[in-house]
Amino acid sequence: MMRNDQQPLPGEMMNADDVQALIKNGRNQRLDWLADGSPVESIAQMLTSMANGVGGRLLVGVTGPSGMVIGVRDPASTIDRVMQASLSADPPLRIPVPQTLSIKEKVVVIIDIPEGMPNIYAIDGRYVGRSDGEISPLALRDIRKLLFERGIASFETESADGATLADIDWVKARAYSEKIGGGTDVEKTLLRRGCLTRTSGTLCPTNAGILLFGVDPQAFLPSAELTAVRFAGETMSDTFSRQDLGGTLPDQIRRAETFLRDHLRKAVTLGKTMARSEDLEYPLEAARELVVNAVAHRDYSIAGDNVRLYLFANRLEVTSPGRLPGPVTLANIREARFSRNPVIVQVLADLGFIERLGYGIDRVIALMEESYLPAPEFAEVVGTFCVRLHRGQPPAALSAAAIADKRLQGVHLNPRQEAALMFLNREGNQRITNSNLQSMYPDVHPETIRRDLSDLVTKDFLEKHGQKRGSYYILKPTHDS
Repeated sequence: MMRNDQQPLPGEMMNADDVQALIKNGRNQRLDWLADGSPVESIAQMLTSMANGVGGRLLVGVTGPSGMVIGVRDPASTIDRVMQASLSADPPLRIPVPQTLSIKEKVVVIIDIPEGMPNIYAIDGRYVGRSDGEISPLALRDIRKLLFERGIASFETESADGATLADIDWVKARAYSEKIGGGTDVEKTLLRRGCLTRTSGTLCPTNAGILLFGVDPQAFLPSAELTAVRFAGETMSDTFSRQDLGGTLPDQIRRAETFLRDHLRKAVTLGKTMARSEDLEYPLEAARELVVNAVAHRDYSIAGDNVRLYLFANRLEVTSPGRLPGPVTLANIREARFSRNPVIVQVLADLGFIERLGYGIDRVIALMEESYLPAPEFAEVVGTFCVRLHRGQPPAALSAAAIADKRLQGVHLNPRQEAALMFLNREGNQRITNSNLQSMYPDVHPETIRRDLSDLVTKDFLEKHGQKRGSYYILKPTHDS
């Protein structure tokens, strides 16, 4: 599993070399230091700025821009001041007991602030965070964003700005109500599920209600859509196929699955008996699960960004706006269970899009493992969460039966040529065309495919029949046959 920060995580044991390496890299979002004797107020500001961010590590006994290690004279007293500072936060900041470490006979106190803290913390009524490695006041929009991220407030259950009951697709809502046993009292069902709310005595849709049952969700939440792109190569390029998928969240998931079926390439598997089967380059269920997770768990309070499904020649990426929610981190993503959007998740589960609540990531990992593909890669990149699936390698070895052909002795064949011979050795395959081999290796240039087959003719493995588009190749009989 990939981490987007390669320094030791808070809580991990460190030695003197580790700490000196951190100091050498300078102050950043996750690391800062204070001199011995720093007042409780300064320590409290530093701790809360990290707790309101992505966590981090504070070193006491280090000073100056370059990080000179001066140590602390009284470690026990320093730890007492740190704990006093943590308790002065509102609410009190619960952190692990600070540790001490000797660096060149000087004692440094190390304080870890875990990532994914459950609250927003203030000192003397002021909220601070970190920007460019320094303490900075949190703007109102930053506080609101943290409230949503940490599950203290819920964007999905807020009333959708300007929406009325006329903006709900009641055909879809009624079908849902009947499906879960709510009967014909559709408003009561949606109210109970959190898709409607009462504002000043008036019933109106919530953001979740508009996203799940809206006539035109993007009229109220323009960024609540999914962009699906198939690129020709391994990087973003001008050659691509793109679809912007709007509508309700169930509609987006269905359309994304259609996009996957249309654009996932087929990988050819040739087994020990030369049986040939065509499978998608990634398990469809794994790719679909990532889309469902992104749609269900993204931060819908973030405007100007949407869910992105990108297919490259060597990988699949699903990126969703917002950091991992609540206490979930890259380190505990397999074990942690927390939903930013419980209303959306529950309705999608009711509709059959989520098979087992809270186990989407586990399912993707298992599906990739079952398909003998690399494990998924997880990363947080500039306020987004990204999951990558990587392609496996095409078969590069001939079966024992094919190797028995004496013509192979001392002859070098590339993996594509080996696959062509394996294809023809399968019972029922009398011929192979350029298109057949191209389908096995869709990212290889057609001219390279043509040369591969032509080279097999030169090496006496194949015979060519027909001309141009009608040409095909058959196995050339050996002298022993």
